[in-house]
Amino acid sequence: MTTFVVIGVLGLALLLVSLVLGDLLDSVFDALTGDVFSSAVIGGFVAAFGFGAALVEGLTGSTLLAGLVGVGAGVLAGAFTVALTRLVRDGGSDATVTADDALGRAGRVVTAVPSEGLGTVRLAIGGHTVQLNARADQPIEPGTEVHVTEILSPTAVRVAPVWNSLPELDVPDQP
Repeated sequence: MTTFVVIGVLGLALLLVSLVLGDLLDSVFDALTGDVFSSAVIGGFVAAFGFGAALVEGLTGSTLLAGLVGVGAGVLAGAFTVALTRLVRDGGSDATVTADDALGRAGRVVTAVPSEGLGTVRLAIGGHTVQLNARADQPIEPGTEVHVTEILSPTAVRVAPVWNSLPELDVPDQP
């Protein structure tokens, strides 16, 4: 049983080192394609083999049965590691945020937007905070919530207040 535990610890050490330092066996298995012969997969296989076999040998006392169960546990751990490796490698990253992503988004005015010039607005797009130049049909004060109605350029947008304020009505007092 001690031999299997030592094998499991060595496999776990290889797995941890490969996670920290990267694939140690990258050039060793270049002739073989696929993710099966990476140091993470081999480390996972060896660790699961060693610990699984040690558990079965401790419970049954049979070294042969322990070896067979250890190989099965190693294959399962290796397959799981291959699947995780592919998931991480093939998982896309978020694309760069552009002004085109701002269309229809809500934000706040940072610098006043005059009716004949540019101000700035801050928007949250895909978890990123973006600050863009802004034009508007009417002056908008800082802090006003706006939405983007048009993309003018890669760095400028047209905005409108989220709630258009109604003009105050001069209502005579009722007797």
